[in-house]
Amino acid sequence: MVCRERKTAGFGFPKNRTVEDCRCRILSVPRWNQRLSTLGLKALLGLASLLGVLVSLLGWQQAALAEKYWVYIGTYTGKTSRGIYKVDFDLPGMKIGQPELAAEVRNPSFLALHPSREFLYAVGELQEFEGKRVGAVSAFAIEPGTGRLQLLNQQPSGGTGPCHLTVDASGRWLVVANYGGGTVAVLEIAPDGQLKPPVCVVAHEGQSVHPTRQRQPHPHQVRIAPGTNLVLVPDLGTDRVVLYRLDRDSGKLSPNDPPFVTVPPGSGPRHLAYSQGNRFLFVLNELTATVSVFRCREAVPMELVQTVSALPADFAGENTAAEIVVHPSNRWVFSSNRGHDSIAIFRFHEAEAKLELVGHAPSGGRTPRNFNLDPSGRVLFSANQNTDNVVIYSVDAQTGRLTDTGLSFQVGAPVCIIFKQVP
Repeated sequence: MVCRERKTAGFGFPKNRTVEDCRCRILSVPRWNQRLSTLGLKALLGLASLLGVLVSLLGWQQAALAEKYWVYIGTYTGKTSRGIYKVDFDLPGMKIGQPELAAEVRNPSFLALHPSREFLYAVGELQEFEGKRVGAVSAFAIEPGTGRLQLLNQQPSGGTGPCHLTVDASGRWLVVANYGGGTVAVLEIAPDGQLKPPVCVVAHEGQSVHPTRQRQPHPHQVRIAPGTNLVLVPDLGTDRVVLYRLDRDSGKLSPNDPPFVTVPPGSGPRHLAYSQGNRFLFVLNELTATVSVFRCREAVPMELVQTVSALPADFAGENTAAEIVVHPSNRWVFSSNRGHDSIAIFRFHEAEAKLELVGHAPSGGRTPRNFNLDPSGRVLFSANQNTDNVVIYSVDAQTGRLTDTGLSFQVGAPVCIIFKQVP
């Protein structure tokens, strides 16, 4: 290791849509036992009424502002796409705008937001950049008021075929996984949001049992455990989740102790997600369409306690798994199937350290490479790469049920969804 056609929600769920009414409660002013003059009472009631209106208006305004999003869509560019797209989404009103091109850039297949500044970063999933065998990473400033993206600069990614990236909590370091090159790289973020060249590139080693997909390392994602400097990299080619520590002063990656954990041979770990509190880690395996559950200690995965299928028992077609997301309630875990073209729904029994597959919902198209929940967990956006569409479902936090909202939009080859609260 060297540091250098639309479907309605089904598959066991009712097809009817659920609409919840929102009602305001009007608080009445209590009767006072003390005797007040008519004038004083009227003045008091008038003041209370005015204050109530002001508080109500301010509350609604803040709620509306907090629940309006710019949704950015990463794509594979070509005949139907030119880069990163944006749609305006009003969650309380369940209204979606028309997609618009936010930035023209090649193969921005994964996106990440800066944790505290108005910057967005994107991989350029390329085999060649600036005449060299390497991919790219692009930095953008988010334009106030519109959400459009202004290119700040680009840097080499430290390997070919970058497929995922993340920014650490300090906002100083960007970590990127290079699937084709078998490397993980760290780039420094300048105060103005621009990227500096890689300060550290780590080359993975090894292979596993699949005859074509596991001949060499293929880092497929980078995650930093919340509240820590632990970097996790699921490597599809080696059947490992590789663990590093990020030095927040230098940007260097060093092996964790233990340096990795393994999944069953031939699984092909692709993406992962933590339960609330970092107590459990869910690893989605692309090749077998399974989820491996690890018990963690201080966010470090220590014990493999379960591996469960994300497919119906009677499904015999070809399929690969793509994305995994944990609901904010910590009760539900969702993953996507490409081939079965569905979102798998798991109930998480934390006390038993167990995932239970409880059903599926159709993805609304073909090849759901990515999906995401809004920060509140009330809606799910399903990105269907091979049908050029994004379909929106409501999420029942009590049952895990996904219900088709009837909302969707067209974007060429959508492969990444992120939510940005409108400032």
